[in-house]
Amino acid sequence: MTKPLNSSGRFTGRAENYARYRPGYPDAIIDLLRNKAGWREEAEVADIGAGTGISSELFLRHGNRVWAVEPNADMRSQTENLCACFPGLQVIAGTAESTTLPDACADFAVSGQAFHWFDVPSCRPEFLRILKPQGQAVLMWNKRQVDSSPFLAAYEDVLLRYGTDYRDHWGSDRRDLAALVTPFFGEDGFRTSSFRSDRHLDLEGLIGAVLSASYAPLPGHPNHDPMIAALGDLFSRFAHDGNVSIEFQTVVYWGRPAAGNAEERR
Repeated sequence: MTKPLNSSGRFTGRAENYARYRPGYPDAIIDLLRNKAGWREEAEVADIGAGTGISSELFLRHGNRVWAVEPNADMRSQTENLCACFPGLQVIAGTAESTTLPDACADFAVSGQAFHWFDVPSCRPEFLRILKPQGQAVLMWNKRQVDSSPFLAAYEDVLLRYGTDYRDHWGSDRRDLAALVTPFFGEDGFRTSSFRSDRHLDLEGLIGAVLSASYAPLPGHPNHDPMIAALGDLFSRFAHDGNVSIEFQTVVYWGRPAAGNAEERR
C-alpha cells in the first residue's frame, strides 16, 4: 500500500476557505445509517480528521454528541466556532493514529474526506480501541466527477496544469476508494452506498473551493496568479445564470474495522 502523504501542515492557511467553500454531507447519510447501521440520536460519534467540522456538523445537527479530532490548529479553530451552536461538540487535538480518546467511547468513528491521509496499520487498532464493542466506522467522501461535462473536463485540466502535486496524487480522482478502504475493513467487512450531490458555484465560490485544496498554490507561489486567471476564464466560458455546476458523488463505507493481530484485539 502506498504510504499516506504527510497532511499535518498541508491545510495551514486554507482553513477559512475550507470551512466556507467545501461541500457538506447530505442528510441521506443519516437515513442510511439509521436504516443499515443502527444510528440513533443518542449515539456518540468520534469524527477523526474532522477538519473544519463539516462532517461533525452533519451529526451534531441530528442530535449526536461529537468528539472532533483534528491535528491542524488552523482547521481546529474553525471547528471550535461550532461550539457556540452545538454544546455536544468537543474539539480535540489528535490524529487518526493517536486520538487521545478514552477506550470504548464511540458508537461511530467517522472520517469525512480524510481517510486517505491516515496510516491504516496504525489507525485501524486505534479505531478499534475507541469504538464500543458493537461500534462501527463510517468513511465518507464527496467525490467530484471529472469528465461528466465539458466544464468539469476543462476544470480538471486547470488543476492538472497548476496544482502543486495534483497530477501525482489527485489528478482525475485516481483513488480507488474500495481498494483504499479494504485493508481497513477487510475483504468482506464493509458495506457501501452512494448519492449524487451537485453544487452550483459563483466565481468567488469556485476560486474559494480550489484554494481550500491541499494541492492549490497559495499566494506567492508562481502558479497562483495564472491559476486564478485560468479559473476566471473557465467561469466566463461555462457559467450559466451566474454559476457553474460541479457534480459530486457522495460515497459512504461502513462496518467494523478488521482486527489485525492479538495486540489490536485487546
